[in-house]
Amino acid sequence: MYPDSINKNLVGEYPARSKSGGGYFYDEVLEYRVWCRPWEGAPDEFDGEIYYYAFHTYKEALEFSTKTKGTEEPLVLIRQLEWIDEPEPNNFIHEKGERVTEWCVEWLTDSKRSENTIKDFIKSNSV
Repeated sequence: MYPDSINKNLVGEYPARSKSGGGYFYDEVLEYRVWCRPWEGAPDEFDGEIYYYAFHTYKEALEFSTKTKGTEEPLVLIRQLEWIDEPEPNNFIHEKGERVTEWCVEWLTDSKRSENTIKDFIKSNSV
């Protein structure tokens, strides 16, 4: 349903802090994350602080989330090598570099970047 992470051996090694959302397109799936909230019933493993478990596949993350009390729906950590910045509605800027961000898993659908994806998106959505 959703792609596996690009490197199973790196799952859980990425920094916890990342950007959140944005960019419209992704280049690589780094890991799936399930955030655990002890105040909502997750085991208290870090003195009441929120924490996450990282997974190689969406299926593993969803299974853990479904079976574990006090967890959120899985999120996906992605890497973007090119993305779209939208500082204001309908003002699209093609950005390049490396950006790591958490996304809702559903955003992966039809958003894998290819060579002309961003150029075509901006062209068809310009006002």
